Amino acid sequence: MIDPQTLRIWLFRLVLLALAGGVAFVLILPLSFNPAGLPGPDLILALIFAWVLRRPEYVPVPLVAAIVFLMDMLLLNPPGLHAALVVIGVEFLRQRGASSTDLPFAVEWGLVMVVMGMILLGQRLVLAIFVVEQIEFGKEALRLVISWSVYPLVVAFSVYILGVRRVQPGDADALRQGL
Repeated sequence: MIDPQTLRIWLFRLVLLALAGGVAFVLILPLSFNPAGLPGPDLILALIFAWVLRRPEYVPVPLVAAIVFLMDMLLLNPPGLHAALVVIGVEFLRQRGASSTDLPFAVEWGLVMVVMGMILLGQRLVLAIFVVEQIEFGKEALRLVISWSVYPLVVAFSVYILGVRRVQPGDADALRQGL
């Protein structure tokens, strides 16, 4: 029989994979859901960051790398660059999230904003060094702002709908007993 905690971890990993697959499916449809040509938010990145700050065991690095790499391939982005930067960002947030479990949401949101901004700047810098054609900075900055504004909704969806909450001090005993 499988340990309930292990089963829960693997189920949430499958949920993350299914949500990423659903977002990828909607993104590759030949339909436009964005009004007036506005870029859409990076929902997968927001979801990964929200989960890694709440339950890092649900978001292993190989899964993050695979999801983001496959999204790069589907959306015809330079393969591997965004995935590598996201993995660095996830590990940075994992370190910060583990050090303080009582992180206020405003500080968490600011931290995620900084990490998303650094990922954008790092990607643009590497592409500029290798003289790769890039999307206009204004469009990418607008997409970043939209992703920042959607992050609280992604957190609310994760916490209240999916039940991805931070581990509280009393939760460890309940998880060991399978409650």
